[in-house]
Amino acid sequence: MFNPRILHKRFFSKSGLWSLSLLLGLGMTLGLASLARADKSDTAPVELKTLINEIQAAADRRDVKAVMSFYSPEFTNSDGLNFERTKKALTNLWGRYSSIKYNTTIQSWERSGNKLVAETVTEIEGTTNKVGRDMNMKASIRSRQTFVANKLVSQDILSERIQLFSGKTPPKIEVRLPERVKVGQQFDFDVIVLDPIGDNLLAGTAIDEKVDLERYLNPKTIDLELLPAGGVFKRVKAATTPEKRWLSALLIQGDGMVLVTQRVLVEK
Repeated sequence: MFNPRILHKRFFSKSGLWSLSLLLGLGMTLGLASLARADKSDTAPVELKTLINEIQAAADRRDVKAVMSFYSPEFTNSDGLNFERTKKALTNLWGRYSSIKYNTTIQSWERSGNKLVAETVTEIEGTTNKVGRDMNMKASIRSRQTFVANKLVSQDILSERIQLFSGKTPPKIEVRLPERVKVGQQFDFDVIVLDPIGDNLLAGTAIDEKVDLERYLNPKTIDLELLPAGGVFKRVKAATTPEKRWLSALLIQGDGMVLVTQRVLVEK
């Protein structure tokens, strides 16, 4: 018999979602490490190429100490991460995933005084195992990194979407969600199951939470409910002040599960 709460425990702990969003959101090892092979890298200055190649070699070795040697001790991240939290996150990431592949393209770069700034888009694929089940991850992250004297001093996460899949037949979905909204604006968060539901039962939920370190460090569990329609459909009202939100949806059907989380920026 279909029991969404049992399936929830079998497939997923919410700590996986927020930890994943934290670790992928860092973008440094997963993104910057491959900049030297990116489409527009030929126009980048030699010092940036050399730096990226060295980061790549350290990341390929999963050498946390070597990777962190490229961070400034005063490193800051737009979500509130610092040097020590980043180090811990990278260690957790390499211990969690049996394989990770990534491909980064440079969207733009510029020199500003003693700073080198690179904006990148990173596509990531990875495999992990949760409670005896393989889980596949796909992610797309756009970020801006600033280097001073060959050290990464700051990073801004501009957009991100992460999906986790498990089971032989995870639901195929279409996500309809803006990346940016105005303060107080109402908008729709729709995650549509593309295949016909038929007589199959579908369980899931949608979550809207602020991006902050408290959520990174203290994740909570999810309660599922049976869904009467082919997906999750949520009407959301943006905050009254500028902030960053994570909107997430978890869908379970039969043997398959899909989890998606996307960052939404609330602007003036």
